[in-house]
Amino acid sequence: MNPHNLSLLSLISIITIISTISIAKPSSDLDFSYFDKITLSAAGNAPKNETSPRRRSEAMTPDPYEEVLRIARKPENVRWLKNLRRWIHENPELAFEEFETSRLIRKELDKLGIEYRFPVAGTGIRASVGSGGPPFVAVRADMDALPIQELVEWKHKSKVAGKMHACGHDAHVAMLIGAAKILKIREPHLKGTVILLFQPAEEAGNGAKRMIRDGALENVEAIFAAHVSHEHPTGVIGSRPGPLLAGCGFFRAVISGTRGQAGSPHRSVNPVLAASAAVISLQGIVSREANPLDSQVVSVTSFNGGDNLDVIPDKVVLGGTFRAFSNTSFYQLLKRIEEIIVEQASVFRCSATVDFFEKENTIYPPTVNDEHMYEHVKKVAVDLLGPTRFRVVPPMMGAEDFSFYSEAVPAAFFYIGIRNETLGSTHSGHSPHFTIDEDALPVGAAAHAAIAERYLNEHR
Repeated sequence: MNPHNLSLLSLISIITIISTISIAKPSSDLDFSYFDKITLSAAGNAPKNETSPRRRSEAMTPDPYEEVLRIARKPENVRWLKNLRRWIHENPELAFEEFETSRLIRKELDKLGIEYRFPVAGTGIRASVGSGGPPFVAVRADMDALPIQELVEWKHKSKVAGKMHACGHDAHVAMLIGAAKILKIREPHLKGTVILLFQPAEEAGNGAKRMIRDGALENVEAIFAAHVSHEHPTGVIGSRPGPLLAGCGFFRAVISGTRGQAGSPHRSVNPVLAASAAVISLQGIVSREANPLDSQVVSVTSFNGGDNLDVIPDKVVLGGTFRAFSNTSFYQLLKRIEEIIVEQASVFRCSATVDFFEKENTIYPPTVNDEHMYEHVKKVAVDLLGPTRFRVVPPMMGAEDFSFYSEAVPAAFFYIGIRNETLGSTHSGHSPHFTIDEDALPVGAAAHAAIAERYLNEHR
């Protein structure tokens, strides 16, 4: 054979070996952070007109969101999430009574090898996953049920008479435990620390205030939370920047007069008349004093006087609720409600006192999404599920004690759709017919994990 041909064959063999070595890739997807992609090949292997490291890395690493969804949607993980949610649903516990729910959460965290602090706010838990150092980002789930008798007939119906998870908090807990598992798998790649908050007493208990008081937000620079929604199809995520949920307060007024015979009204001071005038005047606050573009509500829902048709009572008790989307409007409503009731009572020679239950912690400020945190949720939702699975939602007059967190640190609250007409999951929260499409559980787990990890990578 020609010596020149031998040299040529040798050269070809060497080139082939070098090429084979240079394109070799690691075998496991889990070797890489899915939000902090790295370039695997040497710079010299990239085309000369390719200048973006991000574009190079995307061509050489698996899609990050496919990976987080793959973990969440593993059949064994889906079964695990459903079983968690069903156990909690069967064993509902009211505000600050979530003893067994809390025990279940701690048991699962122990299995995952996740450290936590307990108790926080009585039955609450503050767990952490990651490096142990900054930045710190929190994700929260509420645990409590409602004093409602469940009317949904299914295998996992509430076993406790008069108590029901009629607002989806059982799903919230399952989703956050699912996120904890994903984050634990990703822990070597977390560029900071994720704080997992399992909170008691969201339903008129202001558990958030007690969680904050007990140090739940220590070192935390941002916080996120989700709520299931029957208004959106299963797995669709929705949110909006700015005011999302209204501030909510309640009032109870006692208007006192002088008891007397109905046939001799001049010998009494009639609190029924004074209370009636106050109710009419209260309706003028929103219609005559509020900016029509600033949504507000004042509703009188209770009016109780005497029960003797021939006697003018000595007092009338009335009460109701008020709501607004800004703290300024909210506290202006509070001020005007008291002024109107007290002054109208005096017009009719009565006296009045107004209680806003501030000592009982029943005042919720508005839930306001930080614009940057909202954009963060939107980007993750679109990248995770696709642009058609995210919606900008209108504000709602409902209230949430997540508002206390949003007052303390930048925050974003979002919805996860559970609506499925075939399954009957079309009823609003606080309905005895409330139920969910459990296919939303892995979506919620993946969303929580992706939101937290991406935040750490972008703020390290």
